[in-house]
Amino acid sequence: MPNTQARQAIRHLCLILGDQLNRDSLLFEGFDPQKDRLWMAEVMEESTHVPSNKQRSVLFLAAMRHFAQSLRDEGLPLDYLSLDTSDLSPNEGKATINSAHQSLTSALAHSLQQYQVQSLKLVLPGDYRVLQSLKHYCADRQLPLELLADNHFIAKPGEFSAWQKGKKQWRMEYWYRQLRKRTGILMRGDQPEGGDWNYDKDNRGTFSSQGPGLLDEALLFVADEITQSAISTVTRLLPDNPGNLMSFGWPVKRQQALQLLEFFIAKQLPLFGEYQDAMWTNEPWLYHSRLSAALNLKLLSPLEVIQAAEQAYAQGKAPLNAVEGFIRQILGWREFVRGLYWSLMPDWHSMNALDARHNLPDFYWTGQVDMRCLAQSIQQVLDHGYGHHIQRLMVTGLFAQLWQTQPHQIHAWYLAMYVDAVEWVELPNVLGMSQYADGGIMASKPYIATGRYVAKMSNYCAGCRYKPDEAETDNACPFTTLYWEFLATHRARFANHPRLALQVKHLDNHNAEKRAAIAKRAQWVREHYSATNYLANHQT
Repeated sequence: MPNTQARQAIRHLCLILGDQLNRDSLLFEGFDPQKDRLWMAEVMEESTHVPSNKQRSVLFLAAMRHFAQSLRDEGLPLDYLSLDTSDLSPNEGKATINSAHQSLTSALAHSLQQYQVQSLKLVLPGDYRVLQSLKHYCADRQLPLELLADNHFIAKPGEFSAWQKGKKQWRMEYWYRQLRKRTGILMRGDQPEGGDWNYDKDNRGTFSSQGPGLLDEALLFVADEITQSAISTVTRLLPDNPGNLMSFGWPVKRQQALQLLEFFIAKQLPLFGEYQDAMWTNEPWLYHSRLSAALNLKLLSPLEVIQAAEQAYAQGKAPLNAVEGFIRQILGWREFVRGLYWSLMPDWHSMNALDARHNLPDFYWTGQVDMRCLAQSIQQVLDHGYGHHIQRLMVTGLFAQLWQTQPHQIHAWYLAMYVDAVEWVELPNVLGMSQYADGGIMASKPYIATGRYVAKMSNYCAGCRYKPDEAETDNACPFTTLYWEFLATHRARFANHPRLALQVKHLDNHNAEKRAAIAKRAQWVREHYSATNYLANHQT
């Protein structure tokens, strides 16, 4: 029989997305519990449009469920659609999901059967795909959609666009300086603290052969009942997604995120600067904060994190090079990539300046690879959903670029595999900074190197079957072989490049015999590693 029950009239249905878990959001301004309702939904599409790492899916679900509980504790009216209450039924031995929970719009349509709403309210999403989907849904139904600014960020609405005007190139360094001048962060009057804008020269330290020594035990959080329920959901509904759940220790509520911030400031920030680029076997955390996931879920605000680091410097508890390097990651890079993302979408998705055509090697999804640096870096992503910025840029990202991977495939991998991945921050970093797919909009050159860079910054090469100094022998490091192949392929583009011309000259110094041997070895490398377009077979 048709449902003839009258729909409840409400003023605003206020949508809260999984990466918008901040109670100070503009969504709550003017919210009237008597007239409005909050709405959250867990949907399969967010873990299957790219095959999301189990660690990532658990993080989002657990954080959403904790935030929802905090809203209920306040007595706020909230509709929460959980995958755990979605009428599961058996289908060939696997759990299937109710169609109402497949996508954000199908979940919304399910809820709107109960309500007659004047309008939907939504803070600007961090994913262009989600924004367009909701816009089209509302337009098709003539349902008003009110988009709110995201007050989580330090840049003001329109500030990045205004800064871009009249500039031939957009460089993070100058955007970073503008924000520091406006906010007064690490400034003395109109001059930067310490006299320099950045201290990169002091932040390239490596460990001795003895390694990093005794490190403070990482602050990991025990899964409570709500987090355990999220682990159970992901285990049951996403058994074939990549990643492991043998342990899970990420902060999933604000109190935990604040604890992790305090731990980082006290225990890790003092040495973060010097060793921020260093890597070491079986040490996934080192001196890194692990705060990016909490920031991107908005459990923490960037300003409170920056102020905590500034205070540590003012109190003499952390050196300037560490504090400035850390703040630059948040005030500089994080704000910069968000500005670029919204300036260049949807064009980012079709960018492929280097005409890269190869499938991403399958080992990216499994960790089964005989290169020790990649095995280490990928396995920790499978185990924890994490890698620090040099592992991302100069190990997994570098190899993907030298392999000349199709940009959309490596973009999908980063979006799927890292717990802190939301497209606004992931896509520019991968397609711009890491893969140079934008042809230089974001970075002035491709970040390419031989295996020697990995050997310098880590102990990964010790005991590896491959030799970073060799390019054409049977022991040649695939990084080094593919580095020369990459330069040969793109010689015409970079022969007169101000930052790569010297490397092209080194290529030109190779005699014909060496060039042929490198080309032969490069062919062996490509035959040695399977690349079967894993994504096409596992994406829905």
